[in-house]
Amino acid sequence: MTDGALEHTGPVDALLVLSFGGPEGQEDVIPFLENVTRGRGIPASRLEEVATHYRQLGGRSPINDLNREIIANVRAELARRGRDLPIYFGNRNWTPMIEETVRQMTADGVRSAAVFATSAWGGYSGCAQYQEDIARAREQVAGAPTMVRLRQFYDHPLFIERFAHDLRAAMASAAPGARVIFTAHSVPEAADAVAGPPALGGHLYSRQVAEAARLVAEAAGVADHDLVWQSRSGPPSVPWLEPDVVDHVREIAEAESVRDVVVVPVGFISDHVEVIWDLDTELVNEVSELGVTVTRTATPGPSPEFARMVLELLDEVETGVTGDRLGDVPALGCNRDGARCAVGCCAR
Repeated sequence: MTDGALEHTGPVDALLVLSFGGPEGQEDVIPFLENVTRGRGIPASRLEEVATHYRQLGGRSPINDLNREIIANVRAELARRGRDLPIYFGNRNWTPMIEETVRQMTADGVRSAAVFATSAWGGYSGCAQYQEDIARAREQVAGAPTMVRLRQFYDHPLFIERFAHDLRAAMASAAPGARVIFTAHSVPEAADAVAGPPALGGHLYSRQVAEAARLVAEAAGVADHDLVWQSRSGPPSVPWLEPDVVDHVREIAEAESVRDVVVVPVGFISDHVEVIWDLDTELVNEVSELGVTVTRTATPGPSPEFARMVLELLDEVETGVTGDRLGDVPALGCNRDGARCAVGCCAR
């Protein structure tokens, strides 16, 4: 596909929830991080530094359990609708690996499947890498089913409204006048610059994040907000999207005497390590010495709205009819068998 139009499939035999993966025990941490960073030249010292975050959380990332919770909620919504559709779970970096899952799907007789990737965004790691995962798994499994990935959902009305609901709740519990700060995972500036169809000028990921933050703030009745980034890795010599969330809160605390912030992790669907360590632990600890109180909003993954959104995205590819969208930035990603969804849409 070259224009981001929906890939029409008709009814599918199964739904595959495809995610990042995470370690489920202390002995898994370093092998997992090696999988994540393979080919990127990340030094062992940096892996050990990141490993301490997981080890202080018991060596277990919550991400697999959170994805299983999403799957359970989608199953419940399917049952409410009277539909019996098998749901499978696969990961890029840790068990259950997507290759194992596609092998099981094939053995079970699945001929066509929709794929829900747990990323709302464009760009390489949020979009193209999942296309590569799908293509690689299909290449390794003879007779693998046809697989159509659901589109990016950064501006889906249910996604936006759930974040807005939780932002309103956080503001109600925070001090009056608290500064609202949206945060998402940073990426290298060079990677962001080439993300998106060239005719649209690149920067698809950062533009989608900025648009999602704007939509959530508007829906929550927030007049002003800041957008920052977090969880960068790689050598300091490589520029990544800035400002960093900790640096930003420190700056506004020192320069503007801000003492209360509400942080919205708009870049994340669930409370995995980048949320509970980078925000709930590191950010809170770093700025508490400045007298700053951090109130963090919930993430939407466990909500009933999120499960309904997944099935609305599924409806789109089964019927060929695009559902409601709120944003002005493209939402690509609907494609077949791991092919890129548009020219240049998710370049490395």
